[in-house]
Amino acid sequence: MRRAKFASRFIPAVVVLAFLPGLRAAWAEAPATQPAGEAQAKLEPTKFMRFVDNGPTGSRLETADVAYQNADGTTVHLVAAVHIGEASYYESLNREFAGYDAVLYEMVKPKDMGVPTPGEHSDNPISQVQRFMTDALNLTFQLDGIDYSAPNFVHADLDNETFERLQAERGETFQDLLLKQVMKAMTQPAPDQADNADADPNAQLHDLVKVLTRPDSERQIKLFVAKQLDQIEMSAAGLGGGSDGSVIVTERDKKAMQVLADTLAKGKKNIAIFYGAAHMPDMSDRLKKLGFKPTSANWHMAWDLTIRPDQPSAVEKLLDQAIDAINDPGADQ
Repeated sequence: MRRAKFASRFIPAVVVLAFLPGLRAAWAEAPATQPAGEAQAKLEPTKFMRFVDNGPTGSRLETADVAYQNADGTTVHLVAAVHIGEASYYESLNREFAGYDAVLYEMVKPKDMGVPTPGEHSDNPISQVQRFMTDALNLTFQLDGIDYSAPNFVHADLDNETFERLQAERGETFQDLLLKQVMKAMTQPAPDQADNADADPNAQLHDLVKVLTRPDSERQIKLFVAKQLDQIEMSAAGLGGGSDGSVIVTERDKKAMQVLADTLAKGKKNIAIFYGAAHMPDMSDRLKKLGFKPTSANWHMAWDLTIRPDQPSAVEKLLDQAIDAINDPGADQ
């Protein structure tokens, strides 16, 4: 029984490793922007990432783009990010980013490091998990899909040295925060499983069996992961709570706001802040304190979860690679 529960929650734990918003990027036809529906009427969503379940053929994972404007007519867009997405998702963002005076982006990196290079790999275990999930889900890694060399891109995050110093001062370690998120994912069922947990303690494990054995297994895996992301976002956003918050969320948001102030002082009138979705509720509160009010909300389709016939799945590709490796054992040497 305990082994079954542990196995059924292993994938959510891996999802935390791959998708926890705000994780350090130290190695971290195109769809149109979607209307926000009810959130559009409210002008501002309560969450900046959502899973839209339209049944077996039309589900999708979306991230929010919320515009805020002050009395002077200056507009700041909070553009939420998911760190692994469709190639078309990042292509669409790149086109939109070209129209801003400045795009303030997140990335904890060494002071002397330049912009990331597409395809760059790292020995960092978090980056390795993210790369693995990218391949397994047949998606694109954010650092490969976004053009960080664009002239209007402005680094708006802590440098690695400051990040580690602040954590040391608070006795806060990245590993401890990550462990808390992993343990939470492994001990709490997903929202749609909570009501059935007592009736069938192996329900989530049975779902995993279905995910891995159905003909459209790649899509089923992506559906499973996408549903977990909503819970993970809320949990990660909680790291910014309390009087002092955390370095990984609160202090980085403060730094982004400092860079925003500098950017506004230079006369920029149309600005985007491109950060992980879990940062956005806190950033929204900070913008409102500066006199900005939400004016509109749009949604980007980050994951297309419709069935794609006649295309090899990621699982099929991995098995083909394994067969090739067996037949040619010297290929990886």
